[in-house]
Amino acid sequence: MNVLSRQLISLPALGLLWATAGCSSTDDRATVPVPSPDASTARLCQNLHEQLPDRIDGLDREDPEPRSELTAGWGGSAIILRCGVPRPAALADPAAYGAEVDGVGWLTEEQKDGSYRFTTTLREAYIEVTFNAEHAQQGAGSLTDFAKPIKKTVPEGIAS
Repeated sequence: MNVLSRQLISLPALGLLWATAGCSSTDDRATVPVPSPDASTARLCQNLHEQLPDRIDGLDREDPEPRSELTAGWGGSAIILRCGVPRPAALADPAAYGAEVDGVGWLTEEQKDGSYRFTTTLREAYIEVTFNAEHAQQGAGSLTDFAKPIKKTVPEGIAS
């Protein structure tokens, strides 16, 4: 086989590689379970959904699949919000770590994969925000971006 023949065989292979690369998804859109709260909590979550920012920490909003007014995301799977989640069992643990950020209380839980899950406390709906391991290392300062819309749409109280 001469050099020209090898190049001709290589070109289709290269074209296939480019086509595959062009079709492969770099979309990091997450798939998350949609909570199933009662109707009152769902209304609070729908109101929150309308107030959430388009960007957090420089990440564009990219809501996860399946689409729902109970979930939102930024940067693909970097930051995921789920509203109307059940009360976390860790809230019953006196050793659980909590913090307040701009007037919103959060239960903080480090996950086995290095991600962090924050769940609101003392609100009429439990709102869970998860930062993937990579984004969690940059700090959870972006919880401040959630404070205003949460305070505006989900009153203080005890979620049912």
